[in-house]
Amino acid sequence: MLERSRSFLDRLRRRRSVRHFSDAPIPREVLRNCVAAAASAPSGANKQPWTFVIVTEPALKSRVREAAEKEELAFYGGRAGDRWLKDLAPLGVGPDKPFLEVAPALIVVFAQRKGGDGDQHYYVNESVGIAVGFLLAALNDAGLVTLTHTPSPMKFLREVLGRPEHEHPYMLIPVGLPAEDCEVPDLTRKPLDEVLVER
Repeated sequence: MLERSRSFLDRLRRRRSVRHFSDAPIPREVLRNCVAAAASAPSGANKQPWTFVIVTEPALKSRVREAAEKEELAFYGGRAGDRWLKDLAPLGVGPDKPFLEVAPALIVVFAQRKGGDGDQHYYVNESVGIAVGFLLAALNDAGLVTLTHTPSPMKFLREVLGRPEHEHPYMLIPVGLPAEDCEVPDLTRKPLDEVLVER
């Protein structure tokens, strides 16, 4: 038990958000298995209020990028406050999102406030958040890299991907292998004694 917990911790500690992807294809079955892992997450009243859309078609990825960059231009051009932009500056991010086309796959996660039949769903944000955590851990464990991308607002994802009204975009996750010249920010995590309280 201790060995397995240490091994899992070690693998997750090496995980980094990546913005420089290889365009090398990845097996569809790997993506399907990782989504199946995500869909095994607990949810309020077991309503499973999520939809995962895997996008690999180049033309569709281009449409997603075009719509995302439109929102990002508005965000970086005035919607975000000075403090927010200052906090983002060390990460070297901006409105250009080429990774949305370069990454071989995008996984778009939708949250369902209600079912398609009007069925009530409970604790939707919490449930979908847990499922996304499962998904990121599964993709990392499979040897893939990801980025959690949340252009705001994300309504365009429902329109571009033709999803129904009861589904609300929750997160856009580019997935693939890192580019050979991939660089990631040199980040540190808070030490455990700053985030853990034991009584």
